[in-house]
Amino acid sequence: MAVSIPTTMRALEQTSLRGPQDMRLLPGAPVPAPGPGEVLVRVTAAGVNFADISKAHGTFLDGPRPPYVAGFEAAGEVVARGVRVAAPRLGDLVAGVGSGAFAEYLVLPAAAATPVPAGWSAEQALGLAVNWPTALAALRPLGRVAAGETVLIHAAAGATGQAAVKLAKHYGATVIATASPGKHETVLALGADHVLSSRGEDLATEVRRLTDGADLVLESAGGATFEASLAAAKRVTGRVVVYGLAGGEAPVTNWDLVYRHQVQVIGLNLGVLIQAAPKVFGTVMGELSALIATGVLTPTHPTTYDLADGPKALAELEARATTGKLALRP
Repeated sequence: MAVSIPTTMRALEQTSLRGPQDMRLLPGAPVPAPGPGEVLVRVTAAGVNFADISKAHGTFLDGPRPPYVAGFEAAGEVVARGVRVAAPRLGDLVAGVGSGAFAEYLVLPAAAATPVPAGWSAEQALGLAVNWPTALAALRPLGRVAAGETVLIHAAAGATGQAAVKLAKHYGATVIATASPGKHETVLALGADHVLSSRGEDLATEVRRLTDGADLVLESAGGATFEASLAAAKRVTGRVVVYGLAGGEAPVTNWDLVYRHQVQVIGLNLGVLIQAAPKVFGTVMGELSALIATGVLTPTHPTTYDLADGPKALAELEARATTGKLALRP
């Protein structure tokens, strides 16, 4: 049966580069049309990510210029298809990444529309598009985690951090996590062996009290914590995978790498990984499917906000006042 698609929709528009407080709700934004190789998704839930905050402040490299419909991660039902699309089919539930996700409708590349696992709601599958692939790519093909190693995971109470803790334990690692004090119980319940305060004065010393250095560090904290991450990694063989900079930029020089921190620093940007190393990304997604099938990764239960409350959700994420996945419901 044909689905009736309106011509206008509710959407959150970012109007400045001063931050997410300058988002406004548009009641009559135009519904986009899918082009060749694209699908139109009726959004059930849109994922909220730190990249949304970076874009709103203008610090995201090559980010959109305002005014623009904010958001980039969503899950929902395919309601229309462009030409040359064999899959997904109309009515399928998918999750994916595309511009303008904080809205009632979103266009996604068909090839990047990930099927929602059987029995899951679209909302429960939000981790599929950004958080879980990021955590898995950081741990496996890039971080080369091995059983018996120690992994230091920053922001462990966040959506990507929680997935990383579960996965690192699944692969046999000892997990040292960081989180703000009120979130320690949440992180321990995920299986972390040790939880340190993310605001600790000397994080590297605390890590080295527990081990002779972390074999792998998942670094998304940025700012002053970046230096501590380098110092906490094991000399020579330690790997630091950098996939976020929530606390701001932090420099590392060739002098540092020769004389202070003889570690392996690896940059991870999921969008670049998809484009530049599609075979690696395909391996990650195949492994992710197996982890879901065996119950290692289970449905997310995001904290949800109404679309109009998007600025509030982003402000709480920026203030480190949240745990787990956040979502907006159009």
